[in-house]
Amino acid sequence: MSEEQPEVLKPLKTWSHLAGNRKRPSEYEIVSTNLHYHTDNPENPFELDSDIPMADWYRKNCLGSSLKHDDWNAFRDPDQLIYRTYNLLQDGQETYVTGLFDQFNERGHDQMLNDEWVAKLARFYTPARYLFHTIQLGSAYIQQLAPASTITNCATYQTADSLRWLSHTAYRTRELANAYPGLGFGENERTLWENDSIWQGFRELTEKALVAWDWAEAFVAFNLIAKPAVEEAVIVQLGDVARSEEDTLLGLLTQAQMRDAERHRRWASALVKMALETEGNLDVLNGWVAKWLPLGDAAIDAYCTELPDGDNAAIDAKNGVKTFIESLGLTA
Repeated sequence: MSEEQPEVLKPLKTWSHLAGNRKRPSEYEIVSTNLHYHTDNPENPFELDSDIPMADWYRKNCLGSSLKHDDWNAFRDPDQLIYRTYNLLQDGQETYVTGLFDQFNERGHDQMLNDEWVAKLARFYTPARYLFHTIQLGSAYIQQLAPASTITNCATYQTADSLRWLSHTAYRTRELANAYPGLGFGENERTLWENDSIWQGFRELTEKALVAWDWAEAFVAFNLIAKPAVEEAVIVQLGDVARSEEDTLLGLLTQAQMRDAERHRRWASALVKMALETEGNLDVLNGWVAKWLPLGDAAIDAYCTELPDGDNAAIDAKNGVKTFIESLGLTA
């Protein structure tokens, strides 16, 4: 009597989780999807002692989030960025920004700014590196806690962009310090960030958002409220004032930053759209928006109302945030 021969398995043409696709998987799908092993076993996310603090944290704030979906791994970045293409894209952006710095430095741009505007830069612009650092930290937390690698990747590139914004601001701070020694550039920013009234709304908003531990609430607090508020107030409105003050360099720099912000909003919009496929998530998202939006509005008011034509600047900035939120099908 012959022994039964084991079944010969037919080799897969691609990774098992992509085998059901009708077409050949893209480079994006191959290197971006289903990479988080810690979501496979909700009771023991890291396949170690299930009672370690890290496992408890992920069970509660990632896998146990109030925002539900049967398959977060189905999320796709609208821009389908991967590490390789992100670096190609932002290498071009950095070349452009570096070119701006070099060209305007050669023209003696900073020495031609009027004294009143230079004083405003010391108050309204250079302390923003602290603000950009807080949204960098917020993106990094979402990156770490997100339940799918495709979400993590978007948050990772967003984190890198925030670091780029911070670095550009620090670079300009040094240039302004060289052009205007004795005015506090590079010396007073932390004091202004911690004490000046125009920054206290953003401080409260971002510091509270940094302790929103549920990954999805952190996403709402930063990507739907804090970042849009920063972008509409500190980037758009300050950039508009800079152009009116013949600070063309800051005007162009803020435009470059908004190209990044538009991409961040695209993936955030796609994630909200996906979340709304699940019953009950609309109420969860609207509840978080109602919680965080007043802090965003207050931050915009504190910052914008002391800009030239401040009341209108604040209205425009708040309307920009509201329009974005409502475009997602949420209530602002």
